[in-house]
Amino acid sequence: MELKIIVTAKQVPDTHNISGQAMKEDGTVNRAALPAIFNPEDLNALEMAISLKERFDAQVTVVCMGPPRAADILRESLYRGADRVVLVTDRAFAGADTLATSYTLAQAVKKVGGADLVLCGRQAIDGDTAQVGPQLAEKVPMNQITYVEEVVNIQKRRITLRRSLGRSSEVLEAGLPLLLTVTASANQPRSFGAKYLMKFKKAKTRIEVEEAVKAATPGENYAADWVTSEVDKKCAELSAKGLLIETWTAADLKCTPESIGLAGSPTKVKKIENVVLAARDIKKIAPTEAAIKEFMQELIQEKTFV
Repeated sequence: MELKIIVTAKQVPDTHNISGQAMKEDGTVNRAALPAIFNPEDLNALEMAISLKERFDAQVTVVCMGPPRAADILRESLYRGADRVVLVTDRAFAGADTLATSYTLAQAVKKVGGADLVLCGRQAIDGDTAQVGPQLAEKVPMNQITYVEEVVNIQKRRITLRRSLGRSSEVLEAGLPLLLTVTASANQPRSFGAKYLMKFKKAKTRIEVEEAVKAATPGENYAADWVTSEVDKKCAELSAKGLLIETWTAADLKCTPESIGLAGSPTKVKKIENVVLAARDIKKIAPTEAAIKEFMQELIQEKTFV
């Protein structure tokens, strides 16, 4: 029997490139001002899903909630071996905290048709809460196991896996369906596959097709009906080739308005502080054994080390 696997993925700001414009006044992330990347542990979840596809009879669907440009990581998912990708995007989703995000993703999981396994990265690097996976499991609803490092076996709808306990690990067995959150130590995500890259490099969302149609029309002299007709035609061509990235809105998911975006987010940012390292906070240590020993003694005296 074919396993149905859903991977939730997030496009996140690259936290190695934080600038003074990283946050908005309302406490939400200014994503437009920062480079965007595939959330690292979501890549580990995707790698685990594709590895399971190779070991068992499985279909892998990747669902991403984000702005239109998040289609980039869905193409990356296809390049790595995912079978189906879905972009969940709507202005109404903007400003969502973990509660609103997990609700929206739960609606998407249900629209996909459910799954035997839902794999999530342990946490996203832009929030570091590790809450979305467990909250998603609650809302679907389905049982969950967190901090998973390895799937040992799946047989007769029973899964055996190993989860991290920090300095040790434990082996568990559970029944399907099940949601897993995957750690960075689980695996090394694979690079793009050449055959997948060539096959899916022209995959686009309807939003991207519409933007391309408008950009190709000089002076913006186009009628709305003509644009719709052209977009429909090009999307039909992409769909026939398996290159149309599905796009779902709040209406498609039948979301309750008060459960999504800022309206559905009880988390409020009270205050934002920018931490700047001043020159006096930096101390240069000579690369000698004596200097290092002296510095270590200072740290012990300040009780930085005990």
